[in-house]
Amino acid sequence: MAKSSGLKKAALDKPLDIDWLNDENVRPYVFMRTENLIEKPGAHTKCNWFKQKPIFKNPLLMDEVAFGDAILNLESKAFQKSAMPMPRWVFYDCALLPGFVGGFVRKTSTLSETYCKAMNVNQELEWTPLSLFIIIPSLRKGEWVAHNLCTANGLVGEQDQHYALGFLTKAFGLWHANVEIVCGMTQWQSPSIRLHSHYGPFEVLTAYTPIHSHAETLTYRSRINGDYWPTFFTKTQDAKSKSASNYVASDIVVDPKDEASLKAFQRRIENADGPFYLNPQEIRTQALDAPMKIYRLGHK
Repeated sequence: MAKSSGLKKAALDKPLDIDWLNDENVRPYVFMRTENLIEKPGAHTKCNWFKQKPIFKNPLLMDEVAFGDAILNLESKAFQKSAMPMPRWVFYDCALLPGFVGGFVRKTSTLSETYCKAMNVNQELEWTPLSLFIIIPSLRKGEWVAHNLCTANGLVGEQDQHYALGFLTKAFGLWHANVEIVCGMTQWQSPSIRLHSHYGPFEVLTAYTPIHSHAETLTYRSRINGDYWPTFFTKTQDAKSKSASNYVASDIVVDPKDEASLKAFQRRIENADGPFYLNPQEIRTQALDAPMKIYRLGHK
């Protein structure tokens, strides 16, 4: 499978120079009931990255159960180590019925033998899911909740990986569904925090979340801003961008591996001292367990 090592230039108005993204054997997919299909995909965030026509599948049809099983197989393997695989009923009740389920698929006939063995691929399927992104609409207008994001990249050898698959899977979903605001959850020392912070200003809603299965969970909210997307590849923010926000350091420094530090930050949030943000460029360049500066948004 073709894979790129990185991009020196990236822009929303131009196709990305990533081999697999432009491969006819790889397509985006949307797995949701017909009544919920997005009327004008891509109307909110103008982006020319996703040229391939999505494959649409209806989870209410019995004949699509094998495709759904393949998604659950991927998700189960991806979250097995964290002990947070998604129950089958949650997939249907909380994702397929009310929300958006999508990602990327590859023609099964083009998958390598090693990939098929590692992922226990159903050879009877024409298309095999490579990734999964689930978002659920919130009561707040224009806001969605990111429920699940996973890919096969961490489960297969380097030769079978697809460069930036996780980032582009979430980007496709946010773009296709015209998401204006997304909320989500991640853990402080998880590598996914580097990915989730590149879609817009990354506001921290909770720093310590004891009602969650993992109390060290961070709840975030991002107002989708296309200026942030190319920085995932270029690693720098365009200083001339009119809609890009500047980060001003607050007096808070949080230690992701110290429960007391997370709780202290949480109290500041509860006392309405914020809003507070993480700086995506800082997260990208430092160790995940290193102390993090907390920022406010301002203008220089």
